[in-house]
Amino acid sequence: LLAAALAAAAARGAAGFKEHEFRKCKDSGFCVRHRERQPRTADQSYRVAAWRAEDGSEVPAAVGEVPAAAFGGAGGATLRAWVVDGGAEGVRLPLDVVTYAEGYARVRMDEADGLARYQVPEVLSGALEAAAAAPASASTAEDSGGRVVTTLVLDGERACEVRLVHAPLAVDVVCDGDVVIALNADNRLEFEHTRQRVAQEGESKEEGEQEQGLWAETFKGHTDTKPLGPQAVALGVSFPGAQHMYGIPEHATSLALKPTIKAGGGAISEPYRLYNLDVFEYLHESPFGLYGSIPVLLAHSSARGTAGVFWFNAAEMLVDVREPTAAGSSAHWMTESGVMDLFLFPGPDMGAVWRQYAQVTAPTALPPMFAISYHQCRWNYKDEADVAAVDAGFDEHDIPYDVLWLDIEHTNGKRYMTWDSRHFPSPRRMQEEIAGKRRRMVTIVDPHVKRDPGFPMHPEATEKNYYVKDKDGKDFDGWCWPGASSYLDVVSKEVREWWATKFSFENYVGSTANLFIWNDMNEPSVFNGPEITMQKDNLHWGGAVGDEGSQVEHRDVHNAFGLYYHMATADGLLARSGGTQRPFVLSRAFFPGTQKVGPIWTGDNTADWDHLAVSIPMLTTLSLTGLPFSGADVGGFFGNPDAELLTRWYQLGTYYPFFRGHAHQETKRREPWLFGEPYTAHIRDAIRERYALLPYVYTLFRRASVDGSGVMNPMWVEFPKDETTFAVEHQFMLGPAIMVAPVIRRGATSATPVFPAGSTWYHFPSGETFPRSWTLGGNSLRVKLGDVPVFYRAGHIVPRRERARRSSDAMQNDPYTLIVCADEELQARGELYIDDGRSYEFQQGKFALSTLALERAAPGALRLSGTLAEGALESDLVIERVVLLGVKDVKRASVGGTEVETFTAPAVMRPGVPSSAVVIKKPGVKVAGSWAIDIELGSGASA
Repeated sequence: LLAAALAAAAARGAAGFKEHEFRKCKDSGFCVRHRERQPRTADQSYRVAAWRAEDGSEVPAAVGEVPAAAFGGAGGATLRAWVVDGGAEGVRLPLDVVTYAEGYARVRMDEADGLARYQVPEVLSGALEAAAAAPASASTAEDSGGRVVTTLVLDGERACEVRLVHAPLAVDVVCDGDVVIALNADNRLEFEHTRQRVAQEGESKEEGEQEQGLWAETFKGHTDTKPLGPQAVALGVSFPGAQHMYGIPEHATSLALKPTIKAGGGAISEPYRLYNLDVFEYLHESPFGLYGSIPVLLAHSSARGTAGVFWFNAAEMLVDVREPTAAGSSAHWMTESGVMDLFLFPGPDMGAVWRQYAQVTAPTALPPMFAISYHQCRWNYKDEADVAAVDAGFDEHDIPYDVLWLDIEHTNGKRYMTWDSRHFPSPRRMQEEIAGKRRRMVTIVDPHVKRDPGFPMHPEATEKNYYVKDKDGKDFDGWCWPGASSYLDVVSKEVREWWATKFSFENYVGSTANLFIWNDMNEPSVFNGPEITMQKDNLHWGGAVGDEGSQVEHRDVHNAFGLYYHMATADGLLARSGGTQRPFVLSRAFFPGTQKVGPIWTGDNTADWDHLAVSIPMLTTLSLTGLPFSGADVGGFFGNPDAELLTRWYQLGTYYPFFRGHAHQETKRREPWLFGEPYTAHIRDAIRERYALLPYVYTLFRRASVDGSGVMNPMWVEFPKDETTFAVEHQFMLGPAIMVAPVIRRGATSATPVFPAGSTWYHFPSGETFPRSWTLGGNSLRVKLGDVPVFYRAGHIVPRRERARRSSDAMQNDPYTLIVCADEELQARGELYIDDGRSYEFQQGKFALSTLALERAAPGALRLSGTLAEGALESDLVIERVVLLGVKDVKRASVGGTEVETFTAPAVMRPGVPSSAVVIKKPGVKVAGSWAIDIELGSGASA
């Protein structure tokens, strides 16, 4: 066993994705059983048998108004029914349909009679129950096809209703007369109910247990005993009228999901897999599941808008995407176990879907300012002298950064929360020296605990019974970086609370308030486990620790395990500060709800152009599915990027929500200055540009923290009627105002951005107006190595800070610049959010959200204004510079009747940038108050 485990660890240094280590459909019984299953016949179908009263008794489901006894739950918003399985005598399943005030619905079906299945707790928002609202009306009638249909009319911004078809069981969401979401339209619903194992006559034990994976299955020498037998659920989800579907991360693939099944049946590829795994050097194009899972599927069309489905289930899932037809798009979901629990979001646009999803799972946590700045990482900075040298290198080369990271080698033998005393003898002093430059540090803390009786954490966790158990009830013993390891059972709230205490300064010796945390390997990764993870028949405390009756199988919680570890770590940092400071914890594994904890990254990518390119749809997909705070390792984790690739990756990374350079220990050093000129200058420009944009990016994150909106989004989100944008995946929007079309090809000398119809843009920083007379694909923009095709959208205002500093903390008192991009009507809008950038005082009103507007005040006159929309922060921060793009002739500008200086200049003060803007210098207005700048135009003024 030791030799095998050591070999597994050593293999992680070898190149290449090892496809044979991971299951395919043919290796998973639930996929084999359900992928090609034919629709049920009418008499075998699931159907509504009756309404269900609160005490479980039956209420007739007759034509007419739905009786009050059929409703219950918070707000009387849950319609309760009994569903029978036409293919299994005596099986009835409780079905709930819940409606919500925001105009969405929940459809949930479980087992009855004491067999209710486990659902992971503390994932859904605590505000969800209060959001439930009874439908405006509820009635049952026969439709034109003779089907019995119950209609629930929803509230919300869209005229929608839920139609529950009684037989065969189906659910449609109909908005403005069109079906936008359909469940079980193909009548392939399957809910494998709990049963007793019955061996067939003449069947050997081994044959019976392995047949179709019903009662056991073996993969690569690992046998899953499946003590509860088959518990899979399969369901078709359709989006009529839509030709493009998105979501269900994490996969390295296109933005618009590629079909895995032909329209007429027959596999094209493996289904998309959602099962959190430690995938070493993953392929750049594959439906194979990676480190995290968000079971949210979206569809968009120009006619019916955006709709989405969230299946709340933490077990392994497989999703087949069928080739679209003229009727629309559809997918076939298969999950190994758990409950059929779907939230149906009718939109009508992506903004509405984000709000609806955020109400279910909570919006993004507002990050501290340093978290959205630049981070420098490597496996590993070898000692304190190395840390000091890297830190000094940034200063020597005038490159800002905020956080320096330490990987696993900083510990004492991979015992987390310890220090290697030979190489890091003075960790507090090291952190204090970094903090003296207004910077921070991060250390890695993984979920496996070294099984060493001399490491205090291990005997304490053992004594308290806090480890995950194997199928026999013993502490699970797996292999990871420390060797023999056990894994904290963070599914238990008690264990999470204990784990959080380990981040106190007393327990984490050598830590300071400027040290933050990185959770890696939390899928969880087990080097000698099946598919490099934990056995599915391992056991967790589903209730009180020690209550064996409450234990649940790992298969039911797998995809949420990393989220729980992430939550507990963040809680520890929060408690460390007395609840006053926002924590920062990076996680590799994720699940719905991760957004309320902290950021993630896309894992072990490779230093090649394909991985550079695929990072864009990977991150925009995460943004679509409610996890906007994400990034990819700049430069690629594996391999050695050449100077051109590294430069282009930094130029893209500027616009990642999470911006970190990282590299494997076997790669060559690649700190931003090591390739020399001109590359150092280009990388410096890219990182400085991120710092200049921090006011804009921080404002985007504030908006995300309120309504769940994305940060780095696909083009179609902003241009939902322009079908040419629906499959654009290597160009994106940073918020509503900035379009980025990065260079992702080696040796490229030109780029061809897609300009949505009817839109006007200003190339930044030149200020040149686009698209001029361009047609799609017809013209190219010349690019040199230092050029990044970035465009600011007409009609928007982008706040910036232009003074170069060593860190975001050093910029706290700097003034602001506003880039005002006038549209053809000489108008523009924007926002600016400010707070202290680190604490929770914004929750007590200590923030300022200002709305910014350029508008016509009178013939020949404009007014640029700021209005304090929310908050009560008092601040002396001012606007130092206003840059007007698209306004050609300004005679004068004044504040409160006092004229201020105006002149023609570049949009930013950089060598070679043409003077294409009108600049208003030092208007001196305070950003946290209400103010106005009056602008008098000359006769030549135009957009």
